[in-house]
Amino acid sequence: MSQKPIIAIVGRPNVGKSAVFNRLAGRRISIVHDQPGVTRDRITVDCNRLKWPVTLIDTGGIGAAIDDELMAQVDAEVDIALEASDVILLVVDGKDGMTPVDEAVAQRLRRKNHPVVLAVNKVDTDKHRDMVSDFARLGFNASTATSAAHGLGFPELNELLEAAIMKVYPDLATTRSDTAETDPTDSAEGEGEGEEGAALATETEPPTQIAIVGRPNVGKSSLINAILEDRRTIVSDMMGTTRDAVDIPYERSGKSFVLIDTAGIRKRTKRDTVVEVFSVMRAERSIRRADLCALVIDASVGVREQDRKIGQLIVEENKPCVIVVNKFDLYHPTASFKERWEQLQEELRRDLFFLHYAPLVAVSAKEGQYLKKVFAAIERVRDASRAGLSTGALNRLLQRAMEQNPPPAEKRRRLNVFYATLAREQRQKQIMAPDIVLFLNDRNLLREAYQRYLENQIRKECAYEGLPIRFDVRERRRTEKKKKK
Repeated sequence: MSQKPIIAIVGRPNVGKSAVFNRLAGRRISIVHDQPGVTRDRITVDCNRLKWPVTLIDTGGIGAAIDDELMAQVDAEVDIALEASDVILLVVDGKDGMTPVDEAVAQRLRRKNHPVVLAVNKVDTDKHRDMVSDFARLGFNASTATSAAHGLGFPELNELLEAAIMKVYPDLATTRSDTAETDPTDSAEGEGEGEEGAALATETEPPTQIAIVGRPNVGKSSLINAILEDRRTIVSDMMGTTRDAVDIPYERSGKSFVLIDTAGIRKRTKRDTVVEVFSVMRAERSIRRADLCALVIDASVGVREQDRKIGQLIVEENKPCVIVVNKFDLYHPTASFKERWEQLQEELRRDLFFLHYAPLVAVSAKEGQYLKKVFAAIERVRDASRAGLSTGALNRLLQRAMEQNPPPAEKRRRLNVFYATLAREQRQKQIMAPDIVLFLNDRNLLREAYQRYLENQIRKECAYEGLPIRFDVRERRRTEKKKKK
């Protein structure tokens, strides 16, 4: 078998597909909420909780009462997931009983000729269990009752899924994965917002995780689709189309990446639903777990206040950054390329001055133009991360800088930097920003303006392209320094 078996989870809206997905995955990945149509994109994750490693796909609800154009895209996403899957897990609602939509979905699945496992979800009490027999009319022999909210029925569901997989891959009957984990109900709750999605790792080194962030409708999902050359995420003019932070494995030139497609981050005062607040929390968490953030700006409208706030969030989280200016084809299209690019750089550097170290890339996701430059910029940031200053070079540089421009004296006291070193991260990342530890006589004497001066002097010696420089200030009295010696 050249790939892992793929299980697609389908059903009408609000039957608990994402809760079942989270239970099977063993961690909270999809957003779970009682509002229909929350999941719209295909969300994919590796699962090691069956006899063999499998890939799970969570899909949008079939028949959701949302915008017609968007509904057509959700249906298309489900069709793609079904075509790519080996086994289908149909989830229905045991509380509501069978509906015409369930029957229509079942009829549609029977035409696919895939093994189908039926999970009658939300069977929390014996009263609900009495309704399970109603779903026998759907014609699927492999069925069981589950409660994703309470973790009930999943050992039986696992067995049915394993039996369905063996119909597709009969050679697996005599093998068992060494990576199989314990029952998913031990470690994951089905309901609620959760920790970050899984990143698929290669055998040599973990992939670089890139969070694609920005305000709504700047073209984040379009950018990912253009990179993948696939309609992998739903693209719509409707704001808030992407709800989950979707992790998408991607390989380019022999290097592994995970592209994290996030929800558009709107102003807090404009977040009008619980689900949107939930989605924005996931986007902000994606920034924290990413190795690098790609801040997407709409060139056709320029930098807005919310763009700056998202940029500030990236700075606060001390994350490496690349600024991707999308819709460049709409930016002064009658001018020459050189004039357009020079003017755009000037505007962006002025409006996003606090991200002065981040490389700028102009692209058109719609036209598929200049996408290679995005990864060229990422590689430059990676190279800068691995080619930083040594401790000796750093101390010599700081000494020269302070001799050329001594810090101002305050109440007859002057800043004195005894020593500087680069802190080591406890967890090695693919792209690491420099964290400089300064041992000095009094932290109150290091003013923000002089700190910026030191940073500028460091960047003259080593540009650290795309990388923020953070100073970790620690006081050490001269007597302490002598004692240590």
